[in-house]
Amino acid sequence: MSVEALNRTAAHGSLARCVNDPEAFLRDAWGCRATVQRDSDHRGFDDLLTLDDVDRFLTATSIRTPYFRLVKAGEQIPESAYTRTGRTGSREVYGMADPARVADLFEDGTTLVLQGLHRWSEPVTRFCRDLELELGHPCQANAYITPSGAQGLALHEDQHDVFVLQAFGRKRWEVHGAPAEEERAPLDVEIGPGDTIYMPTGTPHAASTQDVLSGHLTIGVHVTSWREVLDDLWPRIDAGPASAGDVPAGWTRDPEGFARELRARAIVLADALAAIDADEVFRRREEGFLSSRPQLARGAIAERSAPIVVEDATVVRRRPDAICEIRRRSDALVVLLGDRRLEMPQWLEPAMRRIEASITFTVRDLSVDLPDAASRAVLVGRLIREGLLTARETG
Repeated sequence: MSVEALNRTAAHGSLARCVNDPEAFLRDAWGCRATVQRDSDHRGFDDLLTLDDVDRFLTATSIRTPYFRLVKAGEQIPESAYTRTGRTGSREVYGMADPARVADLFEDGTTLVLQGLHRWSEPVTRFCRDLELELGHPCQANAYITPSGAQGLALHEDQHDVFVLQAFGRKRWEVHGAPAEEERAPLDVEIGPGDTIYMPTGTPHAASTQDVLSGHLTIGVHVTSWREVLDDLWPRIDAGPASAGDVPAGWTRDPEGFARELRARAIVLADALAAIDADEVFRRREEGFLSSRPQLARGAIAERSAPIVVEDATVVRRRPDAICEIRRRSDALVVLLGDRRLEMPQWLEPAMRRIEASITFTVRDLSVDLPDAASRAVLVGRLIREGLLTARETG
């Protein structure tokens, strides 16, 4: 995805909540320098995480490890110190949070870490899914809740890009220069609710002792490198003579012969690489990315609790935030729905384009593209089952 295409889609998305000016950020800071954004319009992140949310997770949901852990002054607290064993049906369940012991340790200066929130907190899942669609890279989320007077993590660096979103309270950060930055003095900043920090991969940083409670989200962005893309090429090229045969016996005593033969084979290999279908490589990666994201099909279980009846008068709508990307291939129509890939006959393209462009419609509205009523019902019924459409009324 080009920066220009990204800029067009990012103006009002998750990225705009992380940085003041997405276009300037992508041009000047992305991947190369740390930035700090102050919350100028008081949007905050109450919709993603509150202290009440944290309390509910730990005391009312039987949350289990590894979805949470406790650390103090950079050291892991043994799970046995804050978990218990319960029973569900005939099976024992291990690693469940023991609220009383968790609260005692928190009061004693221990940091609570909620892990993988992008998998089990709906608002965080939605935020991360939108951000990764804007950036074209997978995202994850952890939350760190540190009591007042506690020491944060020692100086360290992450092997992925990071957005720090301060949800509540305040925290002081020491942010050194990113690998691509010119040498500079470390930033010493305290951030409050709604403020954010961006740090490229490998940026040394530390969170210091604070006087007030702090809760922040760390959004990790696992940026795809060109090396990963190039590594994917090897199984797809026809190396032919370049990889045929074996290295000869005695090669350690013939460095000139080895180098000569290697150069000749490298030329053959370079020709094979030059012949690669770059468009096909793009299509494969695009389809892989757009068919492995969270679908966000809330309400699907309720909809499937009774037989799905689709008639021409049935009113359907696109699910909020549903992904629907249509690609025409030589032998099929490919529909990417976020967490899956569908193949359809090419003659369904006009109807699918109409569905893609619609928010709410009746099944009869597809008659221009699908004259047969039964075909309309079958298509809409399938898309309801796949999670793209819904016929349910929502508040």
